[in-house]
Formats: sequence, structure tokens, C-alpha cells
Amino acid sequence: MPRFAANLTLMFNEVPFLDRFERATKAGFEAVEFQFLYEWPVSEVAARLQGNGLTAVLHNFPAGDWAQGDRGLACQPRRQEEFRASVPQAIGYARALGVDRLHCLSGIEPEDPLPTAIFDTLIANLRWAADECAKAGLKVLIEPINRHDVPGYFVRDTTRALQVMDAVGADNLLLQYDLYHAQRSEGELAATMERLLPRIGHMQIADNPGRHEPGTGEINYPFLFQRMDALGYAGWVGCEYIPLSRTEDGLAWMPRGRPDA
Repeated sequence: MPRFAANLTLMFNEVPFLDRFERATKAGFEAVEFQFLYEWPVSEVAARLQGNGLTAVLHNFPAGDWAQGDRGLACQPRRQEEFRASVPQAIGYARALGVDRLHCLSGIEPEDPLPTAIFDTLIANLRWAADECAKAGLKVLIEPINRHDVPGYFVRDTTRALQVMDAVGADNLLLQYDLYHAQRSEGELAATMERLLPRIGHMQIADNPGRHEPGTGEINYPFLFQRMDALGYAGWVGCEYIPLSRTEDGLAWMPRGRPDA
């Protein structure tokens, strides 16, 4: 069966962030991932990982000012300096936490620059970030994010993601395939997973509608988990979903069940 990593930005949100590590371990997870963690000292996050026997498998580059609507900086022509200044911070956290791959949010298209300027900025930033991460032995991921949830997001589907990856041409740039976003954007999950598997560096899951745990919506996750195994996917699957209630009460979807928590 696939290996599942709890996303501690969204899961176990009944308790403060630093208390979620222990909850994840008690619920049977061996790995975790994060959307955002820069407001906590990296030493404290590392201590929570070690103290709970957890592996960190993924986190994001800084995304800008989330409260003001930023969803990443990489495609913003006027914020190139800000983006590049954030990359060493992400690399520093990754090294301290033992993370080997970082997700770069492309961002929302600004209204005034030409589309070519937006695309060229993203390519230049990703090429630079991939080179910096390669020096540290890290992979960079880009994720298509559906425009129903995030209007104007630049990398909106796998077609555009592949265009970007091909233009960058970096060996350590891979696809983050989130089945929730893919379902909302384009469907064809099993076929797309098979076709793009050599370029996928990480997968994430949530059900649709609502972005809740598997089994609450329309996506046939038991079938897709079997397909992952049949295709030989050996990476982690991030559980990037919003629990409907107490996180532990919604873990019956996991193929091996869940321990009492």
C-alpha cells in the first residue's frame, strides 16, 4: 500500500501546530509534510520530529503574504528579488529537518504584465531555484492548483506544469501531483498518473467536493491506491485534506485501518 504522510498544516488542527506531531504519531503516521512552518524556529520543529519519531518529507518555499492573497511569488515579475531571497530560507529549513524536496508555488498571475513576462519570470526563477537546490541535494516540485479554489493561479493544470518543466530543463524539477486539484481541473486521474509517473516526485490526496478526507466525496481512492501500487509508485502520499471533524475520527479510509487514538 502507499506510504502516507500527514499534512500538519491541515490535519490535527484541533490543537496548536507544535502539538500535532505527537497526535500524528499516535494516529499511526511515520511521516509528515507542511504547507507553512516558517513562523516556528526550525530547531523546535526538528525537536518535535525527532521526539515523535517522524520523518519530514516536504514543505513549501515561502509563499509571500498569504493573508493579503499571495499564493506564491515565482511568477511575479516585480517580486523576483523577494522570491530569490526566500529560497535560502527554504533550503536552510530543509537541511535542518532532513527534507529532500521543496514545493515552489508558482503564484497568481498579476494583472498588468504581459503573459510572456509572467511565463519567462517563472522559468527564470525556477531554473535559479532548481540550481540552488541541486547544490544542496534537494529536488524542487511544482504543483498544478485548480482555478476554482485559487482563481488566477498560473500553473493551473498538468499541461502547463509540463510546459514549465520542459522550459526549465532541470533534472531535479519534478511534478507534485495532487489528485484533488487534478480532479477539479481535468479528471482522468488514473490515466494521467500512469502517463506522468516518471515525472512525479510527490503525490497528495483529498476528496472532492470539500477537500476533505478520502471517502467523503466522488474520488475512488481504493482504486487509485491500488493503481499506485501496480504502477510501482514508491514515494510518499501527502494527506493534504481538511478533516470534517476530529482528525482521528476520519482515518478509517486508510488501507490498513487506523490504530485506536
